[in-house]
Amino acid sequence: MHETDQPRHFETLDRSVRAALAKVTQGVSPYALSAAYIDWAVHFAMSPGTQLDVLVRMVENCRRLSLYAAARLNGDKIEPPFPVNGWSAFQEDGLWSEIPMDMVRQFHLAITDAALLAAQAPRGMESVDQMRMAFLTRQVMDALAPQNNPLVNPDFWRRTFTEGGMNLVRGYHNMIDDYARELDGRPPKGAEQFEIGKTIATTPGTVVFRNDLIELIRYSPPNGAEHAEPVLIVPAWIMKYYILDLSPQNSLVRFLVERGHTVFMVSWRNPTSADRDISFDDYRTKGVMAALDEVTRLLPERGIHACGYCLGGTILSIAAATMARNGDKRLKSITLLAAQTDFSEAGDLMLFVDDSQVAFLEDMMWDQGVLDTHQMAGAFRILRSNDLVWSRFIRDYVLGQRDVMTDLMAWNADQTRMPYLMHAQYLRGLFLENRLTAGRFAVDGRVIALRDIDAPVFLVGTEKDHIAPWRSVYKFRLFADTDTTFVLTTGGHNAGIVSEPGHPHRSYHIGSSRHDDKYRDPDTWLSHAEKREGSWWLAWADWLASNSTPGLTVASSEVVANDLGPAPGTYVFG
Repeated sequence: MHETDQPRHFETLDRSVRAALAKVTQGVSPYALSAAYIDWAVHFAMSPGTQLDVLVRMVENCRRLSLYAAARLNGDKIEPPFPVNGWSAFQEDGLWSEIPMDMVRQFHLAITDAALLAAQAPRGMESVDQMRMAFLTRQVMDALAPQNNPLVNPDFWRRTFTEGGMNLVRGYHNMIDDYARELDGRPPKGAEQFEIGKTIATTPGTVVFRNDLIELIRYSPPNGAEHAEPVLIVPAWIMKYYILDLSPQNSLVRFLVERGHTVFMVSWRNPTSADRDISFDDYRTKGVMAALDEVTRLLPERGIHACGYCLGGTILSIAAATMARNGDKRLKSITLLAAQTDFSEAGDLMLFVDDSQVAFLEDMMWDQGVLDTHQMAGAFRILRSNDLVWSRFIRDYVLGQRDVMTDLMAWNADQTRMPYLMHAQYLRGLFLENRLTAGRFAVDGRVIALRDIDAPVFLVGTEKDHIAPWRSVYKFRLFADTDTTFVLTTGGHNAGIVSEPGHPHRSYHIGSSRHDDKYRDPDTWLSHAEKREGSWWLAWADWLASNSTPGLTVASSEVVANDLGPAPGTYVFG
């Protein structure tokens, strides 16, 4: 063995050990968590003023609780000292609003309030450690919440006495069934009723192009397109494309086709460990650009309305900036759905991204070749543990009841993998170093800039997005220099996008700015934006029509393409 070979072999040993540890921790770096705690503990220990502040807060909370309890015992109906908005589990049973359960609820909220102050108050902590400590504190308090304790939850006692314990029997069977499905890699119970190509992803279409990364599906209006420019949709490759073509009544693809648009959809192949060296730029060249080239071949000399969702929107932004730099004018417009271009305010996901964390994930993916499906799902569950872990435990295994499976839930269980090289480059280049908006993201050896994009842009953010916070999505306007329309819709990262006309309880804010208008921060924009009831899809359809060439239509016979099989293609089943 040569001396120069030894460090490499030692590094391989290190990576192998870290990869094994990462499988146990679901990819979470032990250092990232321990460093946050040490940072907090040291600063809190040498901050007597902060300690007194927390003590005073707790005393004040106790005083407010005492006054509230006295008023309630006296029969008065007054506002609780700690609001319960957002704690829907507390409101499911009327006993939570009665003594003594109301006081149990309020006591937990009082402790949570003081604990969060203690977690974030010490001056001098690293900002990311403050965020981590607040996040970890919320996780602990969620786990200890009274509605997640079967011995305290009144629903449990009522259900158990009423049913003679049969809820526990059902819960036991639910737990065994879920565990067996997890071991076998099968979807959750009820997902089988949503079958790809039969009950979901049913919009008639044809696969017109295929390479080793994508299939391109064409959907043509049966009576000919009313708009000359086609719509190309680039979904995220972190999940399957058919979130945008679910059931017929909530399919965005069908919605566009029925309004006379020719639609092209990218369907990504689900990578395996053999695809470990697929790069981030491959998703641009073999994905976005290959699809654009094929659409241009089929409909030459026509602009293209490009739409990107989530990570698909990020790669579309990079492709669009590269095209603008190179003088490629094919994009008639750009739509970005819950897609980030600036990652400085990427929300709770940033808690898992620093040098230690990325290195830890890299070693895990280096060993596996991919970031596996259950590892990604675990990270997303941690972000919303109260909704996806604790509440589900009580509902499914203690109360013995199941949520009715929906098409969106079935899609969410149909997970994909991420190739090692691509995901490592994505995490380092965008999440960790934020190169795109820092002027340091290079394509083909030259830096690109979002400000070069001159096509009009339609941005959509969702109010409850834990993956792409809407204020982060909005910041595209800060770095671009083009006409922009921004929509903020109700719902989360997925449900807010799948917001078909007629969907109950949907509304959105909308506002536009010219390329030469002064920048307005997100909250200022929101205070001036117009609020509308209903689906943002209708506003987008009007915007697409207003940015299409008037008086030009496309006959179905005008589209000549290779027929590689009907939609939904083959890659969606991988």
